[in-house]
Amino acid sequence: MDFAEYRLRGKEMVDYIADYLENIRDRRVYPNVKPGYMSQLIPHSAPLDAEPWDQVFGDVEKYIMPGITHWQSPYMHAYFPALNSFPSLLGDMLADAINCLGFTWASSPACTELEILIMNWLGKMIGLTDEFLHSSTNSKGGGVIQTTASEATLICLLASRTEAIQKYRDENETIESELDDAEINSRLVAYCSDQAHSSVEKAGLIGLVKLRYIESDDVYSLRVDKLIEAIECDKKKNLTPFFVCATLGTTAACAFDNLELIGPVCKKENLWLHVDAAYAGSSFICPEFRKWLKGIHYAQSFAFNPSKWLMVNFDCTAMWVKNCEALHRTFNVEPLYLRHENSGHGIDYMHWQIPLSKRFRALKLWFVIRSYGIKGLQNHIREGVKRAQKFESLVRSDSRFLIPAIRHLGLVVFSLQHGNHLTERLLKRLNTQGDIHCVPAALKDKYVIRFTVSSQYTTDDDIVKDWCKIENAATIIISEHETTKFLNVQGEYLTAAKKLGTFGTSLLLSNTPMSPKVVNGSFAAIFEKEDSVLSPWTQWLNQLCNETKFSPNLQKRTRGDLFRSRKQFSLDSRLNVVHQMFFRINSSPLLEFVKNTMNEDEIKEE
Repeated sequence: MDFAEYRLRGKEMVDYIADYLENIRDRRVYPNVKPGYMSQLIPHSAPLDAEPWDQVFGDVEKYIMPGITHWQSPYMHAYFPALNSFPSLLGDMLADAINCLGFTWASSPACTELEILIMNWLGKMIGLTDEFLHSSTNSKGGGVIQTTASEATLICLLASRTEAIQKYRDENETIESELDDAEINSRLVAYCSDQAHSSVEKAGLIGLVKLRYIESDDVYSLRVDKLIEAIECDKKKNLTPFFVCATLGTTAACAFDNLELIGPVCKKENLWLHVDAAYAGSSFICPEFRKWLKGIHYAQSFAFNPSKWLMVNFDCTAMWVKNCEALHRTFNVEPLYLRHENSGHGIDYMHWQIPLSKRFRALKLWFVIRSYGIKGLQNHIREGVKRAQKFESLVRSDSRFLIPAIRHLGLVVFSLQHGNHLTERLLKRLNTQGDIHCVPAALKDKYVIRFTVSSQYTTDDDIVKDWCKIENAATIIISEHETTKFLNVQGEYLTAAKKLGTFGTSLLLSNTPMSPKVVNGSFAAIFEKEDSVLSPWTQWLNQLCNETKFSPNLQKRTRGDLFRSRKQFSLDSRLNVVHQMFFRINSSPLLEFVKNTMNEDEIKEE
């Protein structure tokens, strides 16, 4: 492809993208494909000779688009937003063309300089205090663009770990001078709410530190009394508390931890307070939503994703710290080939992150903020909140539904009055139909459906249409439940794999499945509690759920067993309960149940 053809094909690509986004509501939001579908369409080896561009690009609609979940669709209500915009796409296009690697100031000065300025812009837009900004040449604080909020949490945990190890050495210089860093690290304890994102758990695993999940209250906010209790308990065990992650806008219900209560505890105990506001942080550009930011001055670090709600395409996470020296002490490597004549004068962002290389992400953020202005972005946020309020009012108008958590911002969680199992089946039906996509969450043992207003293309009419689809699906589910049994043949659980070919791909999506499941890596079946024929089986499963649900050690052990078994579970769930059942099955009452209900020939055949 030469310059002339690139000009031609580039214009064609822009037209294709514009057509795709303009007509995206006509596409099925959730794909109707099965795992491995593409291997049946695309050759298993790369072509030896070059292929013409028309053939390459023509295969996008044939093979790629059928397997795409359309995140920009007005009917995409799963997860949190992952938006883009034309200014952002153009910014990334230019950044990709320049393709500089901004690891040091000298490697591309404009890349670093623009990031410094744009992070100050954004920090001021959401109301951060000056100590988080690059406010002067002597400032220790400042902002940096990371890839994801998960990475930001890990970076801050690792930086706080470095500080904690050094602090431990300073305080125990004569008593335990022989301890190496690994031994001190083994005593460190971090804390977060039981509603915190799974990335906090992953950060703890990578950092090899203990992580305590603190109970949340009735509005799913971290209980500060339980935090204090946990800290005191760990100190009595000669452990070292060092890090707290507070969440502003939890994944399950968009709940908010109270920084004004958590902050003083962290200050008293000298703990690093990191604030994860991945979704909700964008809303803080609106003054009316900054009430949740009160107490931010207690934090050492703060992060949110403009790539979620500010129409900046992925990846783009804004992270600020009060003291960048903690990052330098953790990530500083400076071989001769990375030094330059302005080392120590300009910021070298390689010391603020895990990777060495850095994309020119500030460019797309700069384009978006200037193209929309603060007022335009505020209007975008407020419109999303208004549509969530509209959907909430529609749910409340139908007595068959519940809203078990307070609606905040653009997320509404709802369930059927009839219980977890019917709510779960409702979600499966909606996702199998494919013209609306939602995912579930677990709120203190209650299975709920998350409905997020994310796309800037969503209108009030779209919200009404979506609600009609949900109501119609609920009517069918409830009617089926009242007239039939889901599985009512003796021994059906052993032959479910043969009869559930149309089960769909979104059966198991919650962190902890709410109804008993049977999983062998290729199929899944739901067994309802009221199935009288299967009552011994379901009673055993329910007992197993209750015994093991809150056993972290058992959960880790079963996940390890799964890894060693080399099974590939392509389900959107951690399947904690199922995993435990799967590996305890040989020593369980299930075998006795099988022996009592099937003859020897049937058992051998199965």
